[in-house]
Amino acid sequence: MTYFTKSEAETSALGAELASRLAPGAVIAMYGDLGAGKTAFTRGLASGLGLKSRVSSPTFTIVNEYLGRIPLFHFDMYRLKDADELFEIGWEDYLARGGVCVVEWSENVEGAFPPETIVVKIGKTGENERSIEIEGIEL
Repeated sequence: MTYFTKSEAETSALGAELASRLAPGAVIAMYGDLGAGKTAFTRGLASGLGLKSRVSSPTFTIVNEYLGRIPLFHFDMYRLKDADELFEIGWEDYLARGGVCVVEWSENVEGAFPPETIVVKIGKTGENERSIEIEGIEL
């Protein structure tokens, strides 16, 4: 299903709505150009999971962990070359921890995702407007 948002707040709210339907262990593969709104969407996911932490892009750390009732593991694969590098940093351990794994720049590690992965594709349609396609779960 494709959704359209007109502001960063609406993009975040859509992330929160998705979070309300997630179970522990969910994996979300995110796609979108630089500045498309992937981190804003992830802020909404964190809020929807009841997390109070300030969410920022993990570009230089590879993964940020936000702990709560259901933890959120926020990955940024921009600097990785392939799925092998993701497995080297403990991807399987994160999958086993029962949190929600959100992966930005998923195109760099596509071979690492389980079959039930939720796919989120964010595209810029204007200055603040976004089209957000969500596959693998109904909102």
